[in-house]
Amino acid sequence: MDNNLETIKSLNELLQGEYMAIESFNNFISRLEDEKMRKSFQDIQKQHRENVEILANYIQNIGGQPDENLGMKGKMGDIMLNMELGPDSIDNEIIKKAIEGETKGVNMAEKVLRGKLDEKSRDIAGEILENDRRSIEKLKNSNKH
Repeated sequence: MDNNLETIKSLNELLQGEYMAIESFNNFISRLEDEKMRKSFQDIQKQHRENVEILANYIQNIGGQPDENLGMKGKMGDIMLNMELGPDSIDNEIIKKAIEGETKGVNMAEKVLRGKLDEKSRDIAGEILENDRRSIEKLKNSNKH
């Protein structure tokens, strides 16, 4: 059972990161001028929502409770993001911040993967890691149009 608690804690960390990403993308999307870019950001945000659903369901299935609030760390991150972007951010600055955030998410997922996880938990964390990596590529490519 001890192992399960550690797994649930790790997966909840990942879940928090996904919630932070959704919040950040709400912020980014509201600031973007370019319609095509906004659509791209919405697609990435949708992926994060799917990640949340996968994680939350799995945590419940192994007997845990998904930690579904943003927490202090997330709220502080949101405040910092608002301060860094300011009212007149250009799309390139927003893309840069989004890539930074996604990269932090990938680092967090990699950290969770290095922890003690059962095979199914490892698969789920790995899937989320891949989704986040694809999001970074999508963001980098949206910067080139």
